[in-house]
Amino acid sequence: MQTLLIIDGNAIMHRAYHALPPFKSADGTPTNVVYGYLSMLNKVIVDFKPDYLISCFDTPEKTFRNELFKEYQSQRPKIDDDFITQIPLVKQAVDAAGVVRMEKPGYEADDLIGTITRIFETNKFRVVILTGDKDIFQLITDNVFVAAPQLGLANIKIFDKSEVEKKLDIAPNQIIEYKALVGDPSDNYPGASGIGPKTACKLIHQFGTVENIYKNIDKVESEKLKKILKKERESVLLSEKLATIMTDVEIDLDIEKLKFKGFNKKLIDFLTQYQMNMLTKRIFSIKEVEKKEEIKKNPDQIGLF
Repeated sequence: MQTLLIIDGNAIMHRAYHALPPFKSADGTPTNVVYGYLSMLNKVIVDFKPDYLISCFDTPEKTFRNELFKEYQSQRPKIDDDFITQIPLVKQAVDAAGVVRMEKPGYEADDLIGTITRIFETNKFRVVILTGDKDIFQLITDNVFVAAPQLGLANIKIFDKSEVEKKLDIAPNQIIEYKALVGDPSDNYPGASGIGPKTACKLIHQFGTVENIYKNIDKVESEKLKKILKKERESVLLSEKLATIMTDVEIDLDIEKLKFKGFNKKLIDFLTQYQMNMLTKRIFSIKEVEKKEEIKKNPDQIGLF
């Protein structure tokens, strides 16, 4: 079974920004996000040896979730300028490396990841998603896994169905139901006020889905809980929509273009420009770096290589 590796671009950029101290190139450009992103990308490529590779990103435009709920993600703090400056640099690095990059206005990277995951899974691929976002757990199946960075950038934990159940007490495909009931403070949607994680899990174990809960509302034993569910029904159903990662976004995807056979040597020039010399040596062999340097010094000799 061949492997597709999907990188959750924004999640990994945030992880890099908070894991590494601020540092800059000689011209003052902040580079810790770029460095962390490429370090993590290189690590998972070495670890998982993917046959196919793609990196997905959010866009600045509002998504359909903002249309559904105006307060969606509205409480998030302003992003630091040093982070914003590096977003286009990360995308330049991804392009220089020859890695396919995808983003689509109106949708989050999660929705692109969900859509790509299901396309490849249908075509009998193993899919590994690199992300620090637990929302992605809902995509996990027998052949879909999440690689989640732990402390810093060095350690990665693999989540399969059993790991999710161990951690959350529910199956991956029940995460939407869970978030519909408890909400998500990080994305600023409410769920049902008065229902916490333990109660949500109990309801999910008993009824399976939000739809079944409301179809069988009279079977809810606690009168207090029954009252909360009835009162919060609209909020629960809205939260269910907000929590659901789309898997059918219209995208232009040529599977063959995602084939990965190593980083493009153009990445050496990018890394050299921002003085990431140690990272260059980690990603590329010394011979490749020396060859690039020789071509730069003697452009007339390029035919020799």
